This record gives sequence, C-alpha cells and structure tokens, in this order.
Amino acid sequence: MGAPADDTSTDLLFNQSLEKGLAVLRAFSAKRRTMTLAEVAEATSITKSSAQRMIYTLEKLGYVRKHPLTRRYQLTPRVMQIGFNYLAADTLIDVANPFLSELTNLTGETTNLTEPDDDEMVYVARFVSTKFVPIHMPIGSRIPMFCTGSGRAYLSALPPDEASARLQLMELRTFTPRTLTSLEAIEAQLADARRNGYATNREELFIGDMTIAAPVLGSQGRPVAAVHVVAPTSRWSFEEAQQRLAPAVIDCARGISNSIRTLE
Repeated sequence: MGAPADDTSTDLLFNQSLEKGLAVLRAFSAKRRTMTLAEVAEATSITKSSAQRMIYTLEKLGYVRKHPLTRRYQLTPRVMQIGFNYLAADTLIDVANPFLSELTNLTGETTNLTEPDDDEMVYVARFVSTKFVPIHMPIGSRIPMFCTGSGRAYLSALPPDEASARLQLMELRTFTPRTLTSLEAIEAQLADARRNGYATNREELFIGDMTIAAPVLGSQGRPVAAVHVVAPTSRWSFEEAQQRLAPAVIDCARGISNSIRTLE
C-alpha cells in the first residue's frame, strides 16, 4: 500500500543490502508470525541466498531468532527498540498527551493521536477509557486514510487538489458494507470536514466503530497528525456523537496545534 518506491537502480548512495534487511523485518506480521528461510525469500521477493544472509545478520544482531524445534524464524522484542526510539523522540507526542488525557476525561471515551505514513495513519498515542472499546488498536497500528476519521481529517487539511491527487493513487477497497469507495463520495466527506472542522468514520473500517476526528496543524498550516475519539455504536448514535464529541475533539486538536507551533 502507498506510492511506488522511487527508482534506486542508478542511485550510487542507496544501500540495497540495508533495504533487503528492512524488508525482511517488515515481512513478519500477524499473518506471518514465523517463517522458514524459503518463506522469507518469497515474502520479500529476494533470492534464498540473499534471504539467508539477511536472516543470519539479523539473528546475530538479536532482531530475529530461530525456534529450536520448528526451525522457523520470528522477531524478537529487540525490534521494538526502533519503534520506541521514534516515539521517545517525537515532540508532538509529548505535547499531545496532556490534551488527549483531558479529552478522554471530558468525553469518557478512548482518544488517539495518529500520524501519516504514505496512504495510512499510524497510532502514536492513545488514552483508553474504562468503558468497553470494540476494537483494540495498540500503538503502531495502521489504518487506511480514505475510510477513517483521522485519515479524512488529515486529508481535509491539505489543499483540495493535493488531497484529490493522493486519493486517486490509493487502493479504495471495501472493509465493511458501509465503506465508501467512490472518489466522489469520499471527496464529499472531505468537503464536509473542511466546512465543519472535523471528519467522521461511520463503521467503514470496523462494524460497531465510529470516530470523530480533527487535524493537527503545524507551523506552516499543513496537517501533521490527527486526533480522534472512538464512539462505539453501542453507546452513541451518529448524530449524538457529532453534536457532543466533535466540539471537544476540535478544541483538543486546536490546543495541540497551537502548542507545537511554538516549538517549531
């Protein structure tokens, strides 16, 4: 998912071995928790000999390990150090946390901060309410921009032509019977978000899950993240969520935006 990678075949500074090593790490997932050497090669589209070198090096560095009985490879907790270093170094998260905490206290619902990466939004901060939440989205989870409140909030804060151009490159696939997949319908959602100051998702990614989201803007007025609050359909009607949650979400995003501008 995302834009095609730049052509690096003639880039003398580009390290293809590093690219392959990172591809091996990214190949492991919930669907591929463990892999054989042949499966690693297939998942990363590299030769078996290259896969063997990558796996050997990553194993020596402590990022993967081989099960002594199954002989299948899996990631180790050391991989989390890379992601944690990003979270620890991201000033936006430090700034946002008090605002998210207050938003959770005010609404009684789970609140989140997501940042863009290609065609997806990545969870980087989260305050969970004491109430039941139908979908668990831990830090690092990724969701598509086009059909989520936070993604639409981010897109709505871009210049309309830029947002439209990005949408046209995305894979607009169906997740639930409610998922909007036509460009016209999604752009209508973005237009509403621009007018209202917030975006919505009404069970388009997960059944039972609604979100109200607003963009976080940097010093240049461009979006850098989005705040969203979860409104389970078991507790909220769509209209009630808009009326009662949207003002608080907008205020939260505005507070974070004003705070980070003083730091940039």
